[in-house]
Amino acid sequence: MKTSRHYFLALFFSLIFIFESGFLVIGHRGNPSKYPEETIQSDNSAFADGADYVELDLHVSKDNVLVVSHDRDLSRVVGSSVIVSQNNFSYLNTLKQANGESIISLDQLFDYYKDKPNTKFLLETKKTKHNSPKNMEELLAASIKKYHMQDRVMIHSFSAPSLKTMSQLLPDVPRIFIVGSLQRINFEVLSYVNGINISSDLITQNPKLISQLHALHQKVFVWAEMNETPKLWNWLINNDVDGVVTNFPARGYKYKLAKTGTKKYDVNKDGIYFGRMPTAISENPYLKVTTSKELNFLDPVHVSSAVIASGQTFYQIGDKEFVPADLVSLDLQPEWILPYWNLSIINPTQNPIFTYNKPDKQSGKKNRLMPRKHYKILGVSGGVKDLWLLTNDGWVKSSKVLYYGLFNKNTFAYKNYQKLDPAYRQTNVALFPYLPVEKVPNKSFWSTYSDVNAVIFNQR
Repeated sequence: MKTSRHYFLALFFSLIFIFESGFLVIGHRGNPSKYPEETIQSDNSAFADGADYVELDLHVSKDNVLVVSHDRDLSRVVGSSVIVSQNNFSYLNTLKQANGESIISLDQLFDYYKDKPNTKFLLETKKTKHNSPKNMEELLAASIKKYHMQDRVMIHSFSAPSLKTMSQLLPDVPRIFIVGSLQRINFEVLSYVNGINISSDLITQNPKLISQLHALHQKVFVWAEMNETPKLWNWLINNDVDGVVTNFPARGYKYKLAKTGTKKYDVNKDGIYFGRMPTAISENPYLKVTTSKELNFLDPVHVSSAVIASGQTFYQIGDKEFVPADLVSLDLQPEWILPYWNLSIINPTQNPIFTYNKPDKQSGKKNRLMPRKHYKILGVSGGVKDLWLLTNDGWVKSSKVLYYGLFNKNTFAYKNYQKLDPAYRQTNVALFPYLPVEKVPNKSFWSTYSDVNAVIFNQR
């Protein structure tokens, strides 16, 4: 690829961090927007909707059985007040949820999914402030080993001591610390966890937190409340989170699918929009959700990064603001372009000239510029030595065409052209001498006027 944009990225390759930009979709308690939470039906639905993991919660029964439930009091899910820790599992297993399923144990869950290798789980240890029950981690480690689930589970918890114990019992199983306050994150905790599961509110209030945690070799997972919105999703996927714990796994999978396979490059450079028509600003480059904002000709932007999605490059110019990169130049200055902006271009040869889908010969041919036909410049891209011009029929290298039009030594365009350093001038310029209105030839004259009679500016 030889456009200036790609040349810039290649030139600074050693300074650019490149990464795949997918993320894990984790169904929060299964798929609770469709089926009763933490039931097999809900879990199966989450996996069917595209979840990579299902997040489930654990309590310990009176007879030391790990029970799959978010609440210690089961009244919300079974209709009667039953405290998990005060009852044996044989009784808890008789209690029915709204879909008729029983309250189940972790062993029962693992037994059901043991031969389904693509099903994975994020398990939360529910602990009291006094770190009770004390034996939960040993029970959990034993169950994971019994069903050979070491490669199919991650553990997360609000309890730092619980995660520290798990780091000793199962050091190869990832451990994630759940936080609702930044004050809970400290270097001691980071020494025995692999990631942080943090409220989306804290992330949106502290946008640099993701990169800071990544710099500390921590994965970043995000959880949100039930009122997840497209606006929140657009924000999340524009930041490089490693996973989202979501109540809507189908929605998460849709965003993941749109983003999977994309690449992102740090750029951190100023640019200018060189399009004749305004272009809409999108909230993300994956699903192309547009905003009410737009870029206009010569609008300056700061490009923080470039994202390649579905074969197209987008520049990130704000927190949730992306534009197609083709008409944003990181190298051109307005004074290098304005002398030619209102000129026509023509194909000066006797044969058609191929145009391309993008300012890049590798993008595929789109159409042809026919000999002697005038074309309007709709946009420019690249650099002064590698300039591409956009027409209604596609992109063409400026070196292949002739800039063509009337000139007057008193015009803005001509004066600007004369002021340019020769290094920044386009040399393939053919201009008719300006004539007063009363001396303008008739229409037949213009149709036969030859380029040979034009004034050629060649500064080589």
